[in-house]
Amino acid sequence: MTGNTLTIALAGNPNSGKTTMFNALTGSRQHVGNYPGVTVQKKEGRLKHNGVTVHVVDLPGTYSLTAYSAEELAARNFLVDERPEMVVNILDAGALERSLYLTVQFLELGVPVVLALNMMDEVKKRGMQIDTGLLSRLLRSPVVETVARIGEGKERLLDATLDFARGNRRPWEPLILSYGPDVDAALAEMTDIIEAARFLDGRLPARWVALKLLEGDHEVAGICRQAGAAFDRLAAIVERLAGHLTATMNSYPEALISDYRYGFIASLLKQGVIKKDASRERIVYSDKVDRVVTDRFLGPLLMLGVLYGMFEMVFFIGEYPMGWFEDFFSWLSGLASAIIPPGQIQSLVVSGIIGGVGGVLGFVPLIVIMFFLLSYLEDLGYMARMAYMLDRVFRIFGLHGGSVMPFIISGGIPGGCAVPGVMAARTLRSPKERLATILTAPFMACGAKIPVFVLLVGAFFPQGAGTAMFWITLASWGAALVVARFLRSTVIRGEATPFLMELPPYRIPTLRGVLLHTWERAWQYVKKAGTTILAISVLLWAAMTYPQLPQDVADGYATSRQTLAAGLEAAETTGAPGLDGAALADLEARLADIDNQEAEAALRNSLAGRLGTALERVTRLAGFDWRVNIALLGGIAAKEVIVSTLGTSYALGEVDPGEAMPLSQRLAADPAMSKASALALIIFTILYAPCFVTVVAMAREASWGWAAFAMVFNTGLGFAAATAVYQIASRI
Repeated sequence: MTGNTLTIALAGNPNSGKTTMFNALTGSRQHVGNYPGVTVQKKEGRLKHNGVTVHVVDLPGTYSLTAYSAEELAARNFLVDERPEMVVNILDAGALERSLYLTVQFLELGVPVVLALNMMDEVKKRGMQIDTGLLSRLLRSPVVETVARIGEGKERLLDATLDFARGNRRPWEPLILSYGPDVDAALAEMTDIIEAARFLDGRLPARWVALKLLEGDHEVAGICRQAGAAFDRLAAIVERLAGHLTATMNSYPEALISDYRYGFIASLLKQGVIKKDASRERIVYSDKVDRVVTDRFLGPLLMLGVLYGMFEMVFFIGEYPMGWFEDFFSWLSGLASAIIPPGQIQSLVVSGIIGGVGGVLGFVPLIVIMFFLLSYLEDLGYMARMAYMLDRVFRIFGLHGGSVMPFIISGGIPGGCAVPGVMAARTLRSPKERLATILTAPFMACGAKIPVFVLLVGAFFPQGAGTAMFWITLASWGAALVVARFLRSTVIRGEATPFLMELPPYRIPTLRGVLLHTWERAWQYVKKAGTTILAISVLLWAAMTYPQLPQDVADGYATSRQTLAAGLEAAETTGAPGLDGAALADLEARLADIDNQEAEAALRNSLAGRLGTALERVTRLAGFDWRVNIALLGGIAAKEVIVSTLGTSYALGEVDPGEAMPLSQRLAADPAMSKASALALIIFTILYAPCFVTVVAMAREASWGWAAFAMVFNTGLGFAAATAVYQIASRI
């Protein structure tokens, strides 16, 4: 501990409640970044406790410190490079043997550890008792009982951490375990070589580095390889030991090391750490529920019911607040039109900013409700069940059960984002299954596509909005799976790998936790609308405004307008004979029609209008007019831009920029749009090129070649599918 500041790393297995504890400790005092050199998210927060400023870093969830994935590498590198004063290891107390495997690796590294036995309420319900005092003495580390979802035990955890930090000023002291005579002999020989060569500048225990080499850790091996001849000697020892173990025990070093670690853990627990009340032992509640929820036939039906119910609830609850938002932005447009004099500044503010960004922000109520329900399902533990059930389906299409979570994160249950979904695919060990997942995850109904779907559904299928969104989601899944099967049968051939996963126990989510997760996601959506979408909207407004109409064309419209206006004024003042109310109304309509014709001509003459019109010759096959073409080009930057661009283009094409008409009504009233073209646009939005940020993520996780392939292949596939849908639907 340095002065009155303490840095602690919060670590633990996935589903251990680690992030819940992080939120309970830091609340809103947190920020998100990336670990150096990788795209793994890094969450940090600060708090004050007993006069000490505690800096908390939430490490990625991991089962091991042997770096198989980017998350494990990021967690380990933080410990090695940053050397926090303390690691607070969050353990699932109901699965103590498995959870302690990571703890043992921390102890072997030598880092000071405080153990938080989380979910102790569930342990007690199962009739189990854990002797935390005995476990603390055996591991020589503080042990605290917690229930992170309600914040129970967090103060005791902070007290224990600070006390341990104050009294623990020694250098890191690694735990030394025996791995049997063969491995121990190899470790001793390798340790001498490592110490003599001063691998990693002595920052890590030499025996721990030797263990990583025996476990096949490519990251450590890559660093040690720079030592030249010394590394060759180490590699020879590893190869010799592997051959010996294969010949004598039909095993290999990594498996034997794992067995001995679990043996050490079992010996600890057998000393009386866990006691079970035989009279209260029963089948865990989660197991009873899973018999139904993960049933081969009932499970998928229930999952579809959950999705359908979620959509119906989103539109049922969100209908009124969404209307309030639309009314607010219509009022804001009218106010801006009244305050700002007519001209380019008014057009920029009303059509470019309010019409563009306001169109995206109008969906905030639906997005918030969807994020709330999604967060609830995640915290409940249902998402893991979805992955488990879908594994059988994914295998048919050449994917892996581990591909399910990247799909869900990308928007398998709408509201996700393809960027973290693509990055989540790095947990797949098979390069070909990983690549197939990366290429197809962007087909999911991410949070950026939702406003587009909601806009089109609201305009053309208002009576069955929830049902329509349900089918759109299934179409996204279907498209991803079919394309994955095609890719795995052609350009990404390879054998399937087995899938193992842990089903966490069901937990009733806390309102605070769900609201915090909802706020984080909703704020990211709003922030994107206020920054990225705003910037793109202004650029597209400029592209849809300039160059302006040639002067002779503008003068022609002005002359026609003046002639009609003069006739209308004369008729109203003199009461021209034979000019009844219907004739006056016709004059007014013709005058408004000239204004609208000029606005549309100006939009068509602009840079964006010319490009959209040029593409119309081809896109008419799919039912897309020049306005839709402009929006879809903007959607390559970010899918929300489709809505903002349509909002801008329709606002620029209206005579009254402050007209209080929602964009969905303008779309429905446009003769160029129909239900058939709306269906085609939905299909194209599902399939065509990922947004730019996703393309960058795909390039980082695979290569720029595969990212370019996704843009070209997806767009071609999307246009072919949209054309087929439009041609069939328009005939029906």
